[in-house]
Amino acid sequence: MKTEELLAILRLQATQKIGDILAKKLIQTTGSASQIFKEKASSLQKIEGIGTLLVNNLLDEDSLEKAEKELAYIQQTNTQFSYFLDADYPQNLKHCIDAPILLFKDGNIHLHTDRIISIVGTRNITSYGRDFCNQLIKDLAEYHPVIVSGFAYGVDICAHKAAMDHNLQTIGVLAHGLDEIYPKTHKKYIHKVNENGGFLTEFWHDEKPLRENFLKRNRVVAGISKATIIIESAEKGGSLVTADIANSYNKDVFAVPGRTNDLFSKGCNNLIKNNQAHLLTSAEDIVKMLNWDMVTDSTPKQKTLFVELDENEQKIYDYLQQNGKQLLDVIALECAIPIYQLSSILLQMELRGIIKPLPGKMFEV
Repeated sequence: MKTEELLAILRLQATQKIGDILAKKLIQTTGSASQIFKEKASSLQKIEGIGTLLVNNLLDEDSLEKAEKELAYIQQTNTQFSYFLDADYPQNLKHCIDAPILLFKDGNIHLHTDRIISIVGTRNITSYGRDFCNQLIKDLAEYHPVIVSGFAYGVDICAHKAAMDHNLQTIGVLAHGLDEIYPKTHKKYIHKVNENGGFLTEFWHDEKPLRENFLKRNRVVAGISKATIIIESAEKGGSLVTADIANSYNKDVFAVPGRTNDLFSKGCNNLIKNNQAHLLTSAEDIVKMLNWDMVTDSTPKQKTLFVELDENEQKIYDYLQQNGKQLLDVIALECAIPIYQLSSILLQMELRGIIKPLPGKMFEV
């Protein structure tokens, strides 16, 4: 990536009131991150959702100064990163509308598999939760899944350790920069995690583990995997937020049931009771629900259509054929078609029986 483009991406991250969704819209509309800062203020104000205040924030020199400092650090330390439009960006996360535009990484992360699961839960894990977590990962080991968690106390570190015990790749998604470590007592696991996978974060190198960062981190944990598993949780907790986010992404969510009077089973029991999670009693439930036990032909098959498609229709069809059901905004971004134009094309394709709409502004072939 060119230095100018990386600087512009960092500047976007540093701009107040510009989140990942707006940042992607700006990039899509102008063509690149660097082009945003070459546009006239009047042109930027015409973009939906961008007003005078946000344009002023974009052009603030303070964000440029911060971005230049972070860029210098990245170059000096040769920090690894993935841009949301790059091929090495986590594919499951790529299709989440609010996924980070830039992820920093450390270790030996390889996500060339569809078998990625997130395991989260209470920091106050009980012996019941610990035993279940260890047995679950042991029984799943033959399927070689990637185990994702948040590197926190309790269920998180239990999942990471169990994955390493069975030589599985494990990824810690951090709520702070790579130069920080939280909790400090987990510093002893960093080297081994890096050998067996590594760490991901959207936060700059010296960002502290602030309370709000943990909630932002949860969407990465939920988005990067095919399914999220809640081992134990009280009635309220961060893992329930992760489950909620995973459901909003149309991901599978599993919860481990417990006794009705157990404090750290109430959250899981409620998820199951309210049909927000599948009941999880053993590894077999995961294997069957995610079709890991099915032998499939890995050779891609091109479906034959007996209709003629124009260039944009073919682009949309090929994208959905390859990636499955996708959000409207993601299709627009990946196919480089403005949403106002895409909506009309999708309607025509729907009427001709080429694609079908799904709840939540999603579409599939």
